Amino acid sequence: MTEALRPLSEFESSLGFAFVDSLLLQRAFVHRSYLNEADDEFAIPDNERLEFLGDSVLGFVAAELLFRRYPKRLEGELTNLRAALVRRETLARFAEELSLGDFLLLGHGEEESGGRTRPATLCATFEAVIGAIYLDGGLARVREFLEERLTEEVERVAPSALAKDPKSRLQEWIQSELGVTPRYKTVLTEGPDHARFFTVQVSADKTPYGVGRGRSKQEAAQSAAAMALHHFGQPAPEYIPNPELEAAFSPETTE
Repeated sequence: MTEALRPLSEFESSLGFAFVDSLLLQRAFVHRSYLNEADDEFAIPDNERLEFLGDSVLGFVAAELLFRRYPKRLEGELTNLRAALVRRETLARFAEELSLGDFLLLGHGEEESGGRTRPATLCATFEAVIGAIYLDGGLARVREFLEERLTEEVERVAPSALAKDPKSRLQEWIQSELGVTPRYKTVLTEGPDHARFFTVQVSADKTPYGVGRGRSKQEAAQSAAAMALHHFGQPAPEYIPNPELEAAFSPETTE
């Protein structure tokens, strides 16, 4: 097992408030790999249940913020905005800004494989922290923690999120230029039931042009479409490079 690089008191100082129940905060930073190597008497569970709760609380707070901020936007537009706010890459970036990886308790294998900086682990930890804040201080404290971050992020993503989504733009372009309809295929499903991740590939005329990963098939398909638009040299502000994923599902490896 490996200990955290920094004490939790430093994280509480960065938050500007202290937890009433310090064990809740500790639990948010216990990765399941740590428990796999812990003695039986280690009493604090891992952070996966807090992650599950935090994911729902985050979705609610983001939806509430958007509902109040955009009173004339339709449900579909608000849904696109919320998806942009709570995507894994965004949450991992928030976690990096807070140095959450420095406070994680990890198993040796997870530590050695780069778990402190892995986006999926950082995203899960950020959600677990939200779950812990909610249980300790309620929605008001969660809003205090999230509001500035989400407000800045929505200003950044709103122009692209409120435009036509990547799938719609890709379909219009491919039908116009190639005369075919893009096809989407789920090529990988992973993770436990409460935290599924899907990998979706988009092809045109049987040639793969993009691949994406997300918490839903729709999110993954949108990410794949953004990659395909980038491949075709079309504007795709939603596209985030993922060399490892792209290499695993490139045309050469899927033939």
